Amino acid sequence: MTAILQQRKVPLIDLAALHAPLRDQIITEMLRVIDSQKFIMGEDTFELEQWIAEYSGTRFAIGCASGTDALFLALLAVGVLPGDRVLTTPYTFFATAGAITRAGATPIFADIDPVTYNLDPVAARRVLESDPSIKALIPVHLFGGCADMDPLLETARRCGCAVIEDGAQAIGAEYKARKAQSMGLAACLSFFPSKNLGAFGDGGMVLTSDPEVSRKLSSLRLHGTTRPYFHESVGINSRLDSLQAAVLKVKFAALDPWTLKRQRNAALYRELLADNSLPVTLPIPASFQTRHVYNQFVIRARRRDQLKVWLEENGVGTEIYYPVPLHLQPCYRELGYREGDFPQAERAARETLALPIHSALAPEDVEYIARLISSFYECAA
Repeated sequence: MTAILQQRKVPLIDLAALHAPLRDQIITEMLRVIDSQKFIMGEDTFELEQWIAEYSGTRFAIGCASGTDALFLALLAVGVLPGDRVLTTPYTFFATAGAITRAGATPIFADIDPVTYNLDPVAARRVLESDPSIKALIPVHLFGGCADMDPLLETARRCGCAVIEDGAQAIGAEYKARKAQSMGLAACLSFFPSKNLGAFGDGGMVLTSDPEVSRKLSSLRLHGTTRPYFHESVGINSRLDSLQAAVLKVKFAALDPWTLKRQRNAALYRELLADNSLPVTLPIPASFQTRHVYNQFVIRARRRDQLKVWLEENGVGTEIYYPVPLHLQPCYRELGYREGDFPQAERAARETLALPIHSALAPEDVEYIARLISSFYECAA
């Protein structure tokens, strides 16, 4: 199969284009931190925490070194102990389950909704009601769209489970006009560079409106200290450094405009790929996903792997999120799950493909990708 269009280069993520307009401002802010010599727990970190808490509709925000650490710290802060069991989705980035294991707990899975790719509330309810030993529930707001939180929260309340929102991909997303990260006992963000709000390295944050959870988080991220050299618990060293906070403060001002561009790109994809003859299913937000922020734009496609090769041969970057569900990962073989246990998650792993959606994407890029997809299926017919 040969290309029929003049080839363009369209990376999956274009951080250089994203950062170019902010370069001078970011450098100025980084130099200010360097001159201040306040690299750890400086005022930039505390100011960013205040901004993100207000933006997310929570009372407190506690910065840490990564989104993975945010999940781990949240588990400890809500009282998950070694030997406990924690329910989550098998279709997510590994850190969601990895943090559970790192806390000494056991990950338990329930299948996903095939439309949103998020934890299915009915499947989660069945597992929670059949296993009273489950201590916590981690719904993931995957790809920038919220999980169906009301039924999950209600089931967790009845079963006595703490809810931790994994919002690593969903800063600014909304559920029935309520902010993601504001509904559980705790919630987690990632500032990995590819995220909608990304640092110049790793970074994360835990959000909560519970004063006691906030107090525990502030201690746990500093080796469990409440004052220097006095440790009430065994925590970890996980802090959001001042340089990363300064970068994030600059980029935070652009977050909502960037989100609007992602939403416009998603709408253009849907317009251009609306041909019902194409064996492609486009992501359409559920009614409860009142603000989808499109950390990824993920389609389902027949002959997914061949389509991926075709797009990449013609200059378009793509990614498969996620090719192996967590319950089938070799490191979780001892949990006893088998292929077929979670058919919707397994189907998503076989069929989904992420297309470029970043805010630096031009309409011409979206049009080029849409034409390539159409031509792939026309040539394959």
